[in-house]
Amino acid sequence: MVSSDSVNSRVETLSSSGIATIPKEYIRPKEELINICDIFEQEKSTDGPQVPTIDLKEIDSENENVRERCKEKYANDQASGKIQGYGSKLANNASGQLEWEDYFFHHVYPEDKRDLSIWPQTPADYIEATAEYAKELRALATKVLRVLSLGLGLEEGRLEKEVGGLEELLLQMKINYYPLCPQPELALGVEAHTDVSALTFILHNMVPGLQLFYEGKWATAKCVPNSIIMHIGDTIEILSNGKYKSILHRGMVNKEKVRISWAVFCEPPKEKIILKPLPETVSETEPPIFPPRTFAEHIQHKLFRKSQEALLNK
Repeated sequence: MVSSDSVNSRVETLSSSGIATIPKEYIRPKEELINICDIFEQEKSTDGPQVPTIDLKEIDSENENVRERCKEKYANDQASGKIQGYGSKLANNASGQLEWEDYFFHHVYPEDKRDLSIWPQTPADYIEATAEYAKELRALATKVLRVLSLGLGLEEGRLEKEVGGLEELLLQMKINYYPLCPQPELALGVEAHTDVSALTFILHNMVPGLQLFYEGKWATAKCVPNSIIMHIGDTIEILSNGKYKSILHRGMVNKEKVRISWAVFCEPPKEKIILKPLPETVSETEPPIFPPRTFAEHIQHKLFRKSQEALLNK
């Protein structure tokens, strides 16, 4: 029998305690359990839509047309408070559900936004390696934003400027730790959501678990060696007036292998920029589908809407 105290433990503590059944707070509603089965078998499947793999060497081409085509060939695959530090979602959300994960969250770029006092001290090279990784990701974000700008018929630097430019775009890393789950068919590591970011980059330990919702079905992302997962968030969907889609995705768990992922969210400043469809993306036949909001207002609107939906579905 699982006591109420166990719900207030880190998920890793629950996992290593030897429980055979998970607390009821972690059991997802029936409608969320659709397509949940063996994630390792799902990852091997070639049925249905697949997450495309793009060779990024073309993104560095001196030819603008080559750079633009590097994303265009997959264009139809619509693929507050103290938030840094270790955590688990120990407080129930409006629906009363919990997620089977622990995490560590911290700002990694720009350097003046980092709080190194909370960064892990082990392994010894964590700070150096993570700082270098963040710098490389920031450069990659510029390249991706340039290609996305070209895809909208804009000047290459336009989207980067609209999300804060070199000085203001913030990179936040969330290290997700998904312990072994005795009943993976009933739980989710992360519930279905879209990211509020402009771009999200994800590395993982080659254990499958990421699923993306496409054409009415959940598609499992393949574990491709020497690759990084990138998807578009709400910010770019808003600026593009829906021409680029913020992909709905979720994190699965399993009982065989611990899964770890390193997600980096590229986010605009919370108050300085008004997010709204760019004039070039709007016309008489394609009016703006998003109202003007700051990034902070968008986050609050999304949280409120989610809470209201959860209460209505109770």
